[in-house]
Amino acid sequence: MKTFTLPGTDIVAPNVVLGLMRIDDKSDEEIRTLVHTAREAGINFLDHADVYGGALHHCERRFAEAMALTPSQRDELTIQTKCGIVRGPDGVSNAGFDFSYEHITASVEGSLQALGTDRLDVLLLHRPDALVEPEEVARAFDDLHAAGKVRAFGVSNHTAGQIELLRRYVRQPIVANQLQLSITHSTLVAQGLAANMENERQSTTLDGGGLLDYCRLHDITVQAWSPMQAGFFNGPFLGSPDYPELNAVIDRLAAKYDVPPIAVATGWITRHPASMQVVLGTTTPARVAGAAQGSQLPLTRPEWYELFAAAGHIVP
Repeated sequence: MKTFTLPGTDIVAPNVVLGLMRIDDKSDEEIRTLVHTAREAGINFLDHADVYGGALHHCERRFAEAMALTPSQRDELTIQTKCGIVRGPDGVSNAGFDFSYEHITASVEGSLQALGTDRLDVLLLHRPDALVEPEEVARAFDDLHAAGKVRAFGVSNHTAGQIELLRRYVRQPIVANQLQLSITHSTLVAQGLAANMENERQSTTLDGGGLLDYCRLHDITVQAWSPMQAGFFNGPFLGSPDYPELNAVIDRLAAKYDVPPIAVATGWITRHPASMQVVLGTTTPARVAGAAQGSQLPLTRPEWYELFAAAGHIVP
Protein backbone atom coordinates (compact mmCIF):
# COMPACT_ATOMS: atom_id res chain seq x y z
CA MET A 1 0.00 0.00 0.00
CA LYS A 2 1.36 3.38 -1.03
CA THR A 3 1.39 5.96 1.74
CA PHE A 4 2.15 9.67 1.97
CA THR A 5 2.13 12.38 4.61
CA LEU A 6 -1.13 14.27 4.40
CA PRO A 7 0.04 17.83 3.60
CA GLY A 8 -0.16 20.19 6.53
CA THR A 9 -0.21 17.32 9.05
CA ASP A 10 1.96 14.59 10.50
CA ILE A 11 -0.58 11.96 9.44
CA VAL A 12 0.89 9.18 7.30
CA ALA A 13 -2.03 8.12 5.10
CA PRO A 14 -2.64 5.34 2.58
CA ASN A 15 -3.88 6.31 -0.87
CA VAL A 16 -6.87 3.98 -0.47
CA VAL A 17 -9.47 4.76 2.22
CA LEU A 18 -12.27 2.63 3.67
CA GLY A 19 -15.57 4.50 3.60
CA LEU A 20 -18.14 3.33 6.13
CA MET A 21 -21.30 4.95 4.78
CA ARG A 22 -23.16 1.65 4.28
CA ILE A 23 -22.55 -0.29 7.50
CA ASP A 24 -25.78 0.72 9.26
CA ASP A 25 -27.47 -2.64 8.62
CA LYS A 26 -24.35 -4.79 9.00
CA SER A 27 -23.74 -7.10 11.95
CA ASP A 28 -20.86 -6.58 14.34
CA GLU A 29 -19.04 -9.51 12.77
CA GLU A 30 -19.54 -8.17 9.26
CA ILE A 31 -18.17 -4.76 10.28
CA ARG A 32 -15.15 -6.33 11.99
CA THR A 33 -14.42 -8.50 8.95
CA LEU A 34 -14.65 -5.50 6.64
CA VAL A 35 -12.29 -3.38 8.76
CA HIS A 36 -9.86 -6.23 9.39
CA THR A 37 -9.71 -6.99 5.66
CA ALA A 38 -8.89 -3.35 5.00
CA ARG A 39 -6.22 -3.34 7.70
CA GLU A 40 -4.60 -6.47 6.26
CA ALA A 41 -4.45 -4.68 2.90
CA GLY A 42 -2.71 -1.68 4.48
CA ILE A 43 -5.75 0.58 4.82
CA ASN A 44 -5.86 2.24 8.23
CA PHE A 45 -7.70 5.42 7.15
CA LEU A 46 -11.47 5.31 7.79
CA ASP A 47 -14.06 7.73 6.44
CA HIS A 48 -17.30 8.53 8.29
CA ALA A 49 -19.93 11.28 8.38
CA ASP A 50 -22.44 12.31 11.02
CA VAL A 51 -25.35 11.72 8.60
CA TYR A 52 -24.36 8.23 7.47
CA GLY A 53 -26.97 5.67 8.46
CA GLY A 54 -30.64 5.70 9.34
CA ALA A 55 -30.20 8.19 12.16
CA LEU A 56 -27.72 10.89 13.08
CA HIS A 57 -24.28 9.39 13.95
CA HIS A 58 -25.69 5.89 13.39
CA CYS A 59 -22.84 4.46 11.29
CA GLU A 60 -20.24 6.04 13.56
CA ARG A 61 -21.94 4.36 16.52
CA ARG A 62 -22.22 1.00 14.76
CA PHE A 63 -18.50 1.12 13.99
CA ALA A 64 -17.61 1.81 17.63
CA GLU A 65 -19.94 -0.90 18.94
CA ALA A 66 -18.59 -3.51 16.57
CA MET A 67 -14.91 -2.71 16.92
CA ALA A 68 -14.74 -1.89 20.65
CA LEU A 69 -11.27 -0.42 20.10
CA THR A 70 -8.68 -0.32 22.84
CA PRO A 71 -6.68 2.92 23.15
CA SER A 72 -3.72 1.36 21.34
CA GLN A 73 -5.96 0.06 18.54
CA ARG A 74 -7.48 3.51 18.18
CA ASP A 75 -4.00 4.99 17.83
CA GLU A 76 -3.33 2.73 14.84
CA LEU A 77 -6.22 4.27 12.88
CA THR A 78 -6.83 7.59 11.16
CA ILE A 79 -10.50 8.44 11.67
CA GLN A 80 -12.10 11.08 9.50
CA THR A 81 -15.68 12.28 9.69
CA LYS A 82 -17.80 15.04 8.18
CA CYS A 83 -20.42 17.53 9.29
CA GLY A 84 -22.63 20.25 7.86
CA ILE A 85 -25.59 18.42 6.28
CA VAL A 86 -28.90 18.93 8.08
CA ARG A 87 -31.41 16.09 7.86
CA GLY A 88 -35.13 16.69 7.35
CA PRO A 89 -37.89 15.50 9.71
CA ASP A 90 -37.82 12.06 8.07
CA GLY A 91 -34.18 11.67 9.07
CA VAL A 92 -33.19 10.78 5.51
CA SER A 93 -33.72 13.72 3.16
CA ASN A 94 -31.49 16.79 3.25
CA ALA A 95 -33.05 19.93 4.70
CA GLY A 96 -30.09 22.18 4.03
CA PHE A 97 -26.61 22.85 5.35
CA ASP A 98 -25.22 24.49 8.47
CA PHE A 99 -21.65 25.69 8.97
CA SER A 100 -22.47 27.73 12.06
CA TYR A 101 -20.19 27.55 15.08
CA GLU A 102 -22.93 25.83 17.08
CA HIS A 103 -23.66 23.17 14.48
CA ILE A 104 -20.02 22.30 13.78
CA THR A 105 -19.06 22.00 17.43
CA ALA A 106 -22.21 20.08 18.36
CA SER A 107 -21.68 17.69 15.47
CA VAL A 108 -18.10 17.02 16.54
CA GLU A 109 -19.22 16.31 20.10
CA GLY A 110 -21.80 13.88 18.74
CA SER A 111 -19.23 12.15 16.55
CA LEU A 112 -16.73 11.84 19.37
CA GLN A 113 -19.36 10.26 21.59
CA ALA A 114 -20.65 7.94 18.86
CA LEU A 115 -17.16 6.85 17.82
CA GLY A 116 -16.03 6.38 21.41
CA THR A 117 -12.90 8.45 20.91
CA ASP A 118 -11.41 11.61 22.37
CA ARG A 119 -10.31 13.11 19.03
CA LEU A 120 -10.98 13.13 15.31
CA ASP A 121 -7.95 12.96 13.08
CA VAL A 122 -9.64 14.82 10.22
CA LEU A 123 -12.92 16.77 10.08
CA LEU A 124 -14.43 17.70 6.70
CA LEU A 125 -17.19 20.19 5.96
CA HIS A 126 -19.48 17.86 4.03
CA ARG A 127 -21.17 20.02 1.38
CA PRO A 128 -21.02 23.78 0.79
CA ASP A 129 -23.34 25.92 2.92
CA ALA A 130 -24.66 28.83 0.82
CA LEU A 131 -25.13 30.77 4.07
CA VAL A 132 -21.61 30.13 5.33
CA GLU A 133 -20.04 32.77 7.53
CA PRO A 134 -16.34 31.88 7.34
CA GLU A 135 -15.59 33.68 10.59
CA GLU A 136 -17.90 31.20 12.34
CA VAL A 137 -16.10 28.25 10.74
CA ALA A 138 -12.75 29.70 11.78
CA ARG A 139 -13.89 30.11 15.38
CA ALA A 140 -15.18 26.55 15.49
CA PHE A 141 -11.96 25.17 13.99
CA ASP A 142 -9.83 27.19 16.43
CA ASP A 143 -11.73 25.95 19.48
CA LEU A 144 -11.84 22.32 18.34
CA HIS A 145 -8.14 22.32 17.48
CA ALA A 146 -7.11 24.05 20.72
CA ALA A 147 -9.13 21.53 22.73
CA GLY A 148 -7.39 18.63 20.95
CA LYS A 149 -10.70 17.35 19.62
CA VAL A 150 -9.77 17.68 15.92
CA ARG A 151 -6.25 17.34 14.54
CA ALA A 152 -6.81 18.51 10.95
CA PHE A 153 -9.53 20.06 8.82
CA GLY A 154 -10.75 19.83 5.25
CA VAL A 155 -13.80 20.10 3.03
CA SER A 156 -15.87 18.00 0.68
CA ASN A 157 -17.49 18.92 -2.64
CA HIS A 158 -16.11 22.48 -2.48
CA THR A 159 -15.04 24.69 -5.37
CA ALA A 160 -11.79 26.64 -5.44
CA GLY A 161 -13.63 29.88 -4.68
CA GLN A 162 -15.43 28.37 -1.70
CA ILE A 163 -12.14 27.10 -0.31
CA GLU A 164 -10.48 30.49 -0.85
CA LEU A 165 -13.25 32.16 1.13
CA LEU A 166 -12.65 29.79 4.04
CA ARG A 167 -8.87 30.16 3.82
CA ARG A 168 -9.20 33.92 4.22
CA TYR A 169 -10.33 33.33 7.82
CA VAL A 170 -9.36 29.78 8.82
CA ARG A 171 -5.88 29.56 10.30
CA GLN A 172 -5.45 25.79 10.00
CA PRO A 173 -4.51 24.36 6.59
CA ILE A 174 -7.31 22.87 4.50
CA VAL A 175 -5.77 19.44 4.03
CA ALA A 176 -8.36 17.61 1.89
CA ASN A 177 -11.25 18.09 -0.51
CA GLN A 178 -13.42 15.00 -1.01
CA LEU A 179 -14.84 15.04 -4.55
CA GLN A 180 -16.64 12.57 -6.77
CA LEU A 181 -14.21 11.02 -9.24
CA SER A 182 -14.08 7.85 -11.30
CA ILE A 183 -12.94 6.95 -14.81
CA THR A 184 -16.41 7.75 -16.13
CA HIS A 185 -17.24 10.64 -13.77
CA SER A 186 -14.07 12.65 -14.28
CA THR A 187 -14.95 16.28 -14.92
CA LEU A 188 -12.04 17.20 -12.67
CA VAL A 189 -9.65 15.78 -15.24
CA ALA A 190 -11.60 15.84 -18.50
CA GLN A 191 -12.34 19.57 -18.73
CA GLY A 192 -8.68 20.49 -18.65
CA LEU A 193 -7.94 18.26 -21.62
CA ALA A 194 -10.71 19.76 -23.76
CA ALA A 195 -10.43 23.42 -22.75
CA ASN A 196 -11.34 25.90 -25.49
CA MET A 197 -12.94 23.25 -27.71
CA GLU A 198 -16.09 24.93 -28.98
CA ASN A 199 -19.32 22.88 -28.89
CA GLU A 200 -17.75 20.07 -26.84
CA ARG A 201 -19.52 19.50 -23.52
CA GLN A 202 -16.27 18.20 -22.05
CA SER A 203 -14.80 21.70 -22.40
CA THR A 204 -17.46 23.11 -20.05
CA THR A 205 -16.22 24.04 -16.61
CA LEU A 206 -18.48 22.33 -14.07
CA ASP A 207 -16.28 22.43 -10.98
CA GLY A 208 -15.66 26.15 -10.51
CA GLY A 209 -12.66 26.15 -12.83
CA GLY A 210 -9.46 24.13 -12.57
CA LEU A 211 -10.33 22.63 -9.19
CA LEU A 212 -7.89 19.73 -9.45
CA ASP A 213 -5.02 22.06 -10.33
CA TYR A 214 -6.07 24.41 -7.55
CA CYS A 215 -5.91 21.59 -5.01
CA ARG A 216 -2.48 20.56 -6.24
CA LEU A 217 -1.19 24.13 -6.07
CA HIS A 218 -2.41 24.52 -2.49
CA ASP A 219 -1.38 21.08 -1.13
CA ILE A 220 -4.98 19.95 -0.71
CA THR A 221 -5.39 16.19 -1.07
CA VAL A 222 -8.24 15.16 -3.36
CA GLN A 223 -10.19 12.26 -1.91
CA ALA A 224 -12.13 10.50 -4.67
CA TRP A 225 -15.56 9.31 -3.56
CA SER A 226 -17.74 6.90 -5.56
CA PRO A 227 -14.66 5.74 -7.51
CA MET A 228 -16.60 2.89 -9.13
CA GLN A 229 -19.82 4.79 -9.87
CA ALA A 230 -20.62 5.59 -13.49
CA GLY A 231 -22.23 8.89 -12.50
CA PHE A 232 -24.01 10.44 -9.56
CA PHE A 233 -25.22 7.32 -7.72
CA ASN A 234 -26.57 5.70 -10.89
CA GLY A 235 -24.73 2.39 -10.68
CA PRO A 236 -21.20 1.09 -11.15
CA PHE A 237 -19.43 0.99 -14.50
CA LEU A 238 -17.53 -2.22 -13.72
CA GLY A 239 -19.25 -5.02 -15.60
CA SER A 240 -21.97 -2.68 -16.84
CA PRO A 241 -23.35 -3.36 -20.35
CA ASP A 242 -23.45 0.42 -20.78
CA TYR A 243 -19.64 0.51 -20.91
CA PRO A 244 -18.55 -2.44 -23.06
CA GLU A 245 -15.45 -0.76 -24.51
CA LEU A 246 -14.24 0.45 -21.12
CA ASN A 247 -14.76 -2.92 -19.47
CA ALA A 248 -12.92 -4.66 -22.30
CA VAL A 249 -9.89 -2.45 -21.67
CA ILE A 250 -10.17 -2.92 -17.89
CA ASP A 251 -10.38 -6.70 -18.25
CA ARG A 252 -7.36 -6.79 -20.56
CA LEU A 253 -5.27 -4.69 -18.17
CA ALA A 254 -6.47 -6.72 -15.19
CA ALA A 255 -5.21 -9.85 -16.92
CA LYS A 256 -1.93 -8.17 -17.82
CA TYR A 257 -1.23 -7.08 -14.23
CA ASP A 258 -2.84 -10.16 -12.63
CA VAL A 259 -5.25 -8.11 -10.53
CA PRO A 260 -9.07 -7.93 -10.36
CA PRO A 261 -10.83 -5.29 -12.49
CA ILE A 262 -11.58 -3.15 -9.43
CA ALA A 263 -7.82 -2.70 -8.96
CA VAL A 264 -7.53 -1.21 -12.45
CA ALA A 265 -10.35 1.23 -11.70
CA THR A 266 -8.58 2.18 -8.48
CA GLY A 267 -5.23 2.39 -10.22
CA TRP A 268 -6.55 4.86 -12.79
CA ILE A 269 -7.01 7.33 -9.91
CA THR A 270 -3.89 6.48 -7.90
CA ARG A 271 -1.74 6.72 -11.06
CA HIS A 272 -2.48 10.46 -11.22
CA PRO A 273 0.45 12.51 -9.84
CA ALA A 274 -1.85 14.54 -7.57
CA SER A 275 -1.45 11.87 -4.84
CA MET A 276 -5.18 11.38 -4.51
CA GLN A 277 -6.91 9.05 -2.09
CA VAL A 278 -9.54 6.60 -3.32
CA VAL A 279 -12.50 6.36 -0.89
CA LEU A 280 -14.09 2.93 -1.19
CA GLY A 281 -17.81 2.64 -0.47
CA THR A 282 -18.16 -1.12 -0.76
CA THR A 283 -19.02 -3.34 2.22
CA THR A 284 -17.75 -6.48 0.45
CA PRO A 285 -14.39 -7.48 1.95
CA ALA A 286 -13.18 -9.13 -1.26
CA ARG A 287 -13.78 -5.91 -3.20
CA VAL A 288 -11.85 -3.94 -0.59
CA ALA A 289 -8.92 -6.33 -0.88
CA GLY A 290 -9.13 -6.21 -4.67
CA ALA A 291 -9.26 -2.42 -4.83
CA ALA A 292 -6.26 -2.18 -2.53
CA GLN A 293 -4.21 -3.92 -5.22
CA GLY A 294 -4.62 -0.79 -7.32
CA SER A 295 -2.74 1.34 -4.80
CA GLN A 296 0.52 1.15 -6.75
CA LEU A 297 -0.61 -0.29 -10.08
CA PRO A 298 2.04 0.85 -12.61
CA LEU A 299 -0.30 1.92 -15.42
CA THR A 300 1.61 3.44 -18.30
CA ARG A 301 0.62 6.76 -19.82
CA PRO A 302 -0.83 5.03 -22.91
CA GLU A 303 -2.85 2.69 -20.69
CA TRP A 304 -4.16 5.55 -18.53
CA TYR A 305 -5.28 7.50 -21.60
CA GLU A 306 -6.73 4.39 -23.22
CA LEU A 307 -8.97 3.90 -20.18
CA PHE A 308 -9.92 7.58 -20.26
CA ALA A 309 -10.88 7.42 -23.95
CA ALA A 310 -12.73 4.11 -23.54
CA ALA A 311 -14.90 5.79 -20.91
CA GLY A 312 -16.14 8.14 -23.63
CA HIS A 313 -13.93 11.16 -23.01
CA ILE A 314 -12.19 13.18 -25.70
CA VAL A 315 -8.44 12.92 -26.07
CA PRO A 316 -7.90 15.82 -28.51
